[in-house]
Amino acid sequence: MRKIQKAVIPAAGLGTRFLPATKATPKEMLPVVDKPAIQYVVEEAAAAGLSDVLMITGRNKRALEDHFDRNYELESALTRKGDDERLVRVQESSALATMHYVRQGDPRGLGHAVLCAEPHVGDQPFAVLLGDDLIDPRDPLLSRMVEIQEREGGSVVALMEVPRELIHQYGCAAVEATPRSDVVRVTGLVEKPEPGDAPSSLAVIGRYVLDPAVFGVLRETEPGRGGEIQLTDALQQLAVDEKLGGPVHGVVFRGRRYDTGDRGDYLRAIVRLACEREDLGPDFRTWLRGYVATEL
Repeated sequence: MRKIQKAVIPAAGLGTRFLPATKATPKEMLPVVDKPAIQYVVEEAAAAGLSDVLMITGRNKRALEDHFDRNYELESALTRKGDDERLVRVQESSALATMHYVRQGDPRGLGHAVLCAEPHVGDQPFAVLLGDDLIDPRDPLLSRMVEIQEREGGSVVALMEVPRELIHQYGCAAVEATPRSDVVRVTGLVEKPEPGDAPSSLAVIGRYVLDPAVFGVLRETEPGRGGEIQLTDALQQLAVDEKLGGPVHGVVFRGRRYDTGDRGDYLRAIVRLACEREDLGPDFRTWLRGYVATEL
């Protein structure tokens, strides 16, 4: 199997759930403690050995490119001040990976965003990482998915068990067991089903490792739910017809995931990550305990 080297990060969304904060600032640049959410995602790709990252952007997303570029004026100012600690932190983002950018001029859904990556990806398997899902670096989900794809071929999706009453918020997988406890064979996918229609409680979360055959399927995929081209619909075709591009497997994730897709979960993600930081955690946890005890 070919070694996977490329990652695709769709980042063209408008971030309407975070208005007015995202009126002029891309939602991917909202800070999670002291780093923008998108940096956690690029760090995850780099940690899995994916050194070539293509970001699918849109209008008013120049801040993403600037963040992963060098800022010589800022670096010079920090050097003159002798602030080596902050200098290293500023330089980290520009050294993570080789970054590329392409605009999704007509936002027609996640499937269309992935299709925009075809000229860059070519005929190689590749990973897709969605910025709303932050995966704790202590739980190397993406590395495991790359391992399964390189062993089994085809495509691999990340799955996580959720309460049945929440399954309508996700793509949902019908699965068969395999000899590996954390790996299942995906036999079908449904985008945001009603709880009574869901084939399982396994939700698709924002990590994929895809065979390039997905591009041919996406080109033939009609707009689905919400009038958008759904990646789930293309993966459904691959799951039911292996001749199109090999099997579809799922890695069942039981680790730590921080959902920054809505305001409440975004705030909870910040609190959880701050509590676990060695530099911030002890003082922050003490304050939080006192706040909960006296104010709540």
